[in-house]
Amino acid sequence: MTGMREFINELYVRESRRVFSTLVRLLGDFDQAEEAMHEAFAAALEQWQQYGKPASPRAWLVSTARFKAIDAIRRRSQSERMQDAVVRRVDVLSSINAERAAHDIEDDRLRLVFTCCHPALSPEARVAMTLREVCGLTTEQIATAFLTTPTTIAQRIVRAKAKIRDAGIPYEVPSPADLPERVASVLAVVYLVFNEGYSASSGDTLTRADLSAEAIRLARLLVTLQTGPEIMGLLALMLLHESRRTARTTPEGDIILLEDQDRSRWSRALIEEGRQWIKRSMKSGTVNVYALQAAISATHAEAATSAATDWGQIVRLYDSLQAIAPSPVVELNRAVAVAMRDGPDAGLNLIDAILARGDLAGYHLLHAARADLHRRMERKPQAVEAYERALELAQQEPERRFLRKRLRELNERD
Repeated sequence: MTGMREFINELYVRESRRVFSTLVRLLGDFDQAEEAMHEAFAAALEQWQQYGKPASPRAWLVSTARFKAIDAIRRRSQSERMQDAVVRRVDVLSSINAERAAHDIEDDRLRLVFTCCHPALSPEARVAMTLREVCGLTTEQIATAFLTTPTTIAQRIVRAKAKIRDAGIPYEVPSPADLPERVASVLAVVYLVFNEGYSASSGDTLTRADLSAEAIRLARLLVTLQTGPEIMGLLALMLLHESRRTARTTPEGDIILLEDQDRSRWSRALIEEGRQWIKRSMKSGTVNVYALQAAISATHAEAATSAATDWGQIVRLYDSLQAIAPSPVVELNRAVAVAMRDGPDAGLNLIDAILARGDLAGYHLLHAARADLHRRMERKPQAVEAYERALELAQQEPERRFLRKRLRELNERD
């Protein structure tokens, strides 16, 4: 029993959101799909232990969940007429999606992404819906990532589901004519999903490889739909970041800073693929945010050692990024690059100017950057104060361990 339970738990982590996405397509309702999915996994634990695993566990789960959903709807129905209407609705939805199977696009999670990112929903709701429904994050995890409360996130999700239901938003990939205007919001959400996997907003681990892999998979699928420069730039950026994953932490899960990473562990295949996508993105003649960020990552990847990094080039790329997409976070990253090029005092002045405006006061990475620059300038009291503030704000345990380690090192100097 223990072995089967472990197998199903692993299957749930790997396949539950794919099963859920297919059920949303078949049933046309988020809550019914969620309930049916959990019932199917519970049934699997009972039946597979007795009869063995099916040849296709995912197909078994989808089929079982679909029939359980229909049974549940029938039980809740008030009359035979309503029961018949429900069955007809499911059959129609199944028929529609069977017809779509003849097209090149056959990916339920991609359909669900476009549904969750529909322009009828607010930008905040699109992000919350995608992270919750496509990626399976809890409302608490999403709230932590976006510096708000779980109640606020839950309300956004409830309102978004009601909007999708009441407006009759279809569970489908847009037509080629509608695709361009819909892609931008999808890319933004896909990148947020990747970031949550590449550097988790909270929890015991620095990364969640399943989320990053899913974001890259979705981007690869998107690039087959429309080879726009933004899509190619985003794919390049994610591949270049992903190339460093295995070098970013110790076996115990502690953070290894970029300057200290073993660059022989970086994936040269992912780096080269990322560079090729940058070239293809730039050929369009239109510079985009994702391609610029990818170019920054590629500049790091091209340096054989940390000391060989072309910080001048990185500052120039941040200048371009700030020109087309100004934000305090871009300004902070540029300040760190300036500190590496011109010395810690130059970078610290820029960071303090950001803080003086009231921007990023609650952003732990700003205080961590200030602390590091003060540390490099041997200003222990200022460094300790900034590290302590960063520690107060950090939600991720590996980052908290790293900050505590820095504080111990400063205190041991006495």
